[in-house]
Amino acid sequence: MRDEDDFRNGRTLRAALIVDDHPLFCDALSMTLKAVAGIARIDTAESLGVALQRLAAPPQPDVVVLDLNLPDVSGLDGLIRLRKAAGGVPVVVVSSLADHRMIAATLRAGATGFVPKHSQREVFRTAFAAIARGETYVPEGVALDADPAAPITDREDAIERLSHLTRQQATILQLICEGKLNKQIAYELSIAETTVKAHVTAIMRKLGVQSRTQAVLIAQEASFASVLHDSF
Repeated sequence: MRDEDDFRNGRTLRAALIVDDHPLFCDALSMTLKAVAGIARIDTAESLGVALQRLAAPPQPDVVVLDLNLPDVSGLDGLIRLRKAAGGVPVVVVSSLADHRMIAATLRAGATGFVPKHSQREVFRTAFAAIARGETYVPEGVALDADPAAPITDREDAIERLSHLTRQQATILQLICEGKLNKQIAYELSIAETTVKAHVTAIMRKLGVQSRTQAVLIAQEASFASVLHDSF
């Protein structure tokens, strides 16, 4: 039974969207969230693309639970795109990639909390109680550098820049990373090529780069490969 005081002073989490491509884990997490957080309605999405479609139509969930390792995601840009689509809905990362650097990177990218994937139920209870109170949940034992003057890594700098993109700009940058030209992007998104060009210009301005290639490098800097490389 969940502690009713956990959610008395904050908003009640009634509906959740779990974004994870492992059905068995989705089932287990659904049962856990119902038991410890009282979440009655739980929807699932097996990919980022499906999750973005679900978020585009009502009703909106009260919380989104995201696994970082999805089939159609290349790095933390997936989290950034999902956070943009979710608007004010908190996005909680539940992942097995629980290195301290990864946790710090996801929180810098806008996640409301991070829960290691194989945590005990009490950890999920504590985490979602904090989320319901409007707080950010950081796993116990993880010390984040709170010094604003401390130097940041190239990866963290890339994530910070990417977080300023709008949802449409993030989508276009993803297509650029896939090697698509403006004409192809315009066709895929059903917008004018001149609109694509305007978005590309805005993307490069926000990222502080002068070319599409440099924009792609910024996106790649925030990928899993760079995070894991820095961690070992």
